Amino acid sequence: MRKPILVLLACCAAQFSFAQQDDSTTLRRLADEVLTNGKAYDNLRVLTKTIGGRLAGSPQMVKAEKWGEAALKAAGADKVYTQECMVPHWVRGEKEQARIISNRRDYVAPLNIIALGNSVGTGAKGVTAPVLEINSFEELEEKKDLVKGKIVFYNYKFNPKFIKTFRSYGDAVRFRSQGPSRASKYGALAIVVRSMSHSTDNHPHTGGTRYNDSFPKIAAVAIGLKDAEVLSKRITNDPSMKLFLRTTCQMLPDTIGHNIIGELRGSEFPDEYITVGGHLDAWDNTEGAHDDGTGCVQSIEIIRAYKALGIRPKRTIRVVLFANEENGLRGGSKYAEQAKANNEKHLFALESDAGGFTPRGFIMDMSDAQRNKIKSWLPLFLPYGLYDFDEVGGGADIGPLHNLLGTPMAELSPDSQRYFDIHHAASDVFEAVNKRELELGAVGMGALVYLVDKYGL
Repeated sequence: MRKPILVLLACCAAQFSFAQQDDSTTLRRLADEVLTNGKAYDNLRVLTKTIGGRLAGSPQMVKAEKWGEAALKAAGADKVYTQECMVPHWVRGEKEQARIISNRRDYVAPLNIIALGNSVGTGAKGVTAPVLEINSFEELEEKKDLVKGKIVFYNYKFNPKFIKTFRSYGDAVRFRSQGPSRASKYGALAIVVRSMSHSTDNHPHTGGTRYNDSFPKIAAVAIGLKDAEVLSKRITNDPSMKLFLRTTCQMLPDTIGHNIIGELRGSEFPDEYITVGGHLDAWDNTEGAHDDGTGCVQSIEIIRAYKALGIRPKRTIRVVLFANEENGLRGGSKYAEQAKANNEKHLFALESDAGGFTPRGFIMDMSDAQRNKIKSWLPLFLPYGLYDFDEVGGGADIGPLHNLLGTPMAELSPDSQRYFDIHHAASDVFEAVNKRELELGAVGMGALVYLVDKYGL
């Protein structure tokens, strides 16, 4: 079973230079520092347990920003500052309600639902209507004449055949983002979407939706997976049933939020930047531990570890705790716009926003030459379990920087098998994070930043 790894090591060894032997020693020191003296786990505990959900515009957002400034200063950043941006202010309101209305005498417990981010409410009286179950957008088009006056239930399941579960998410999330407007086009009163998950529990998973202004905005909720099956069976066995929904969420005027930024000033090229970060906001129904508290504390740990080891980067390392990734991407957009306005030179951008699970490698969006250069460092990453550098992609917050300035970007790629069990759900809590896995991610990120800073791209 070990032959493929041995062959891979043998192939890589031929490219392993004397200079990389020195790099190997430095990365070993970096790993030892993070794994022995790391502060990422303690930082995460404070962020999740004393602040919790920190949706853009909320009082918890303000507390999280202050936490971020303090954590970056404690890590030893040479400079800590804020970057103002306007963020959306959506509020969930009262606890959502959903129950089956039927002439049958059997009792069905209230269904476990949660409003989708940025969605409108049903109104104080709620909505009661028959339910039309839909399994694809093609089926919606086929049954468009049946939609008017009904609640549309998108019961599209996570595809279990994709080994990398972000592919399952990308396949299913269109029903959350496009579903309300596509149903509203044909007269639907509200929509219910199966949670974007393959978990075995009944936690509903929220997430942002987007309305097409050409059609009326209708209420939109996600339903837990077990209750999705309950609802589906009931529709089949009780065609006369109706569903009652009530949500009181609303969108308030935009308010002020901030990217929180800490820098290690470059010793040779201080006006060249390497950005590394995660997003500080999280949905209000969760502690936001994996999404994306882990990315924030891993990024901060890079500054702390470099300072502890006396590593002086050539370029300025800029750690950014981005505002409002979840329901607007305003922080990432503002950061890129300001970088362009300032005519800044950004060498590389790295993000962690795929959870704090065991790191496997990096997804990257850059030229073939740049990717091959990073892949030439594979022998340096293999001792820490990172080997997968082939997938194309990058983090949402650094996407605008990539698009506006052409900055090469990458995202830490942890093992994804458990991520969508908890993504955007009440189960994304501090206790779901493994300390060692979290720290190994910080090691991998710190190593990649070190090598890009030293050798460029």
